[in-house]
Amino acid sequence: MSDLASRLAILRKQAGVGAPQASPTQAAKGPRPDLAALRRMAGVRERLAQPRTLAPAHSREVPGEEIAPGLRYLEQRFAWPEPPDELDLTFARMTTARREHLLHFDTETTGLAGGTGTRAFMVGAADWHDGSLRVRQLYITTMAAESAMLRAFADWIDPDTVLVSYNGKSYDAPLLATRYRLARQENPLKGLPHVDLLHPMRRRYRHVWENCRMQTAERRLLRVVREDDLPGSEAPRAWLTYLRGGPSTNLVRVAEHNLQDVRSLSGLLVEAHGWAALDVHVVSPRGNEK
Repeated sequence: MSDLASRLAILRKQAGVGAPQASPTQAAKGPRPDLAALRRMAGVRERLAQPRTLAPAHSREVPGEEIAPGLRYLEQRFAWPEPPDELDLTFARMTTARREHLLHFDTETTGLAGGTGTRAFMVGAADWHDGSLRVRQLYITTMAAESAMLRAFADWIDPDTVLVSYNGKSYDAPLLATRYRLARQENPLKGLPHVDLLHPMRRRYRHVWENCRMQTAERRLLRVVREDDLPGSEAPRAWLTYLRGGPSTNLVRVAEHNLQDVRSLSGLLVEAHGWAALDVHVVSPRGNEK
């Protein structure tokens, strides 16, 4: 008998278990060995059962109040450097504008190319209201809610509104005009004065800064450095992922990105207040510096 067989026989005897039967039928009639006891005597450790790791349930929660089916509304107020009652817009080849007439706006869209296939799924706007900077945001969580969003945004605009954007003349305003036309609604932006801060920033800093993107301008002039900011190029994927049943994590980050955009527009306008206009007005064909 081998050493291993002898050891097993001794362990069975100590555990009160008889010798194994030669016949399976006979073995079935006899007492079954206590395998757990044998393993303990042999010094074999029990393997702990590992709990099954479940994938964390992704959140579908989105911020804001649902004001229409599939349309969410957020409103926040901030203490922010307040502009003078009347701003000198010489830098934009305009005269002046009253503070209460300013509407800083920005869109998040399904693509940067524009065209009838591109839609805005989020619109943010900041204005001065009751001594603080009010930021209002609209975004849709279903395709069918676009018309409701366009109507709600139109309610924020009146004939005295002065629009403020960053590349909005070339991108945001034309895109919204297309969406209003396709929705068979009147375009509330049509004919309004529009201060596009990208162009004066380029004229003043294109030979000084590495580029004139909005985040460069806000970092250089406002000392705003974004942390964990979702790039605008990722916004379409974040929204489409949510529409297809995915988590809302990146959609929430899109809303935070849009919020900072419209806040920075207000600060950059205050910085540009009173700049002298330059004779040369060059719009780069690159566009989309947002």
